[in-house]
Amino acid sequence: MSTTANPIKSAAAAAGKIGAKRWWVVLWLSLGMVIAYTDRVNLTAAIPQIAKNLGLDDNQKGIALSAFFWTYTLGQIPAGMLVDRFGVRALYTAGIVLWSIASAATVFIGNLGALIAARLVVGLGESVVTSSSLRYIRDHFDEKQRGLAVGVYMTGTKIGPAVGMPLAAFLTMAYGWQSMFVILGVGSLLWLGPWLTWVRSSDPAAQPASKSGTGSAAQRVTLGQALSNPVMWGIIGGTYAYMYFVYYCMTWMPQYFQKTHGMSIEKSNWFGGVSFGGMAAVAALSGWWADKMIAKGADPIKVRRGFTIAGFVMAATQTLSVFTHSQELMIFFTVASLCGLGLATANYWALTQTFMPGALPVAIQNTAANLAGVVAPWLTGWLIKQTGSFDAPVKAVGFWLLLGIGCYAFVVKRRE
Repeated sequence: MSTTANPIKSAAAAAGKIGAKRWWVVLWLSLGMVIAYTDRVNLTAAIPQIAKNLGLDDNQKGIALSAFFWTYTLGQIPAGMLVDRFGVRALYTAGIVLWSIASAATVFIGNLGALIAARLVVGLGESVVTSSSLRYIRDHFDEKQRGLAVGVYMTGTKIGPAVGMPLAAFLTMAYGWQSMFVILGVGSLLWLGPWLTWVRSSDPAAQPASKSGTGSAAQRVTLGQALSNPVMWGIIGGTYAYMYFVYYCMTWMPQYFQKTHGMSIEKSNWFGGVSFGGMAAVAALSGWWADKMIAKGADPIKVRRGFTIAGFVMAATQTLSVFTHSQELMIFFTVASLCGLGLATANYWALTQTFMPGALPVAIQNTAANLAGVVAPWLTGWLIKQTGSFDAPVKAVGFWLLLGIGCYAFVVKRRE
């Protein structure tokens, strides 16, 4: 099987018909990601109060924070297959309804088991988001535009924590954690109106993959083909490394600032918001920059690999915070490293679509991404309990990022 896909003619044709509306849809998909991530990180803001009410220790908090990712991860490949079979419109609609109701229902929890159950349903609902969104982009944008489109979409994955952490913290402090879950859960459903209006059932991305230009039987990648390809395994390893760092930051960064630097909940969530906000800006800019280079004739694979590796290198500087006693330098390395990882964000997702078309490869990649979501919160909590500090968790982040650099430097490359 060839690891590269030729440009899809029908994608350009579809883009011509839909015109500028496709960019509004990308912006709306980005907002959908903001909503999804807000419902994903809201537990981080509420966990101190919930833990106090339920009597949870650090290890149990880590388990609760990771529960979302159990079903979210296991649901990725089935969700990708369903998106290719039924289209993005129906699957995304069903997903957001399911996770919004489950998030709001968190108000009824009374023990750790109930909390885990609610997070499992939220994870299942959100499992359709990435494969649906990236299939829409693949169907409507060619290679020269895809980096910016993915970058704009992926800003939602950074703006989500940037907005979601402070918003959830504010609502928790102002109205209590129960009201916070109800407000954010029910409010998420407002997203559906424009989505169902703009993405009609006749849209190419709303059709089964066999009927859309990018999902033709000749170009679609099967599960067996993808998993027999060394490139896919390099993408899996690199994606796990990338997302281990991101999910460490999403779930434990506020408590790192609180416990290590004595910050208040509001201030620690503000620093988290700044970090993810900077990452979002860098992600969009680097996607646009890579597109410009490709439009001028540069090799898409080399360009996107270069940006990806640079992002991993920048992120690895976070480990330097362990080797300084300066609070200012610790905070600088923590914030700057997450912003620097934005160089990889749009490009490593777009690179997968350059190698392999369809929702299924995205689903496999996102499975790896969220396996990290299962491991990072739990392992961080366990390491803190064993060592009494954040030094070991930070070093673990550095280890995975070095592995990610190796994957994209030596494994994810063109093979004839």
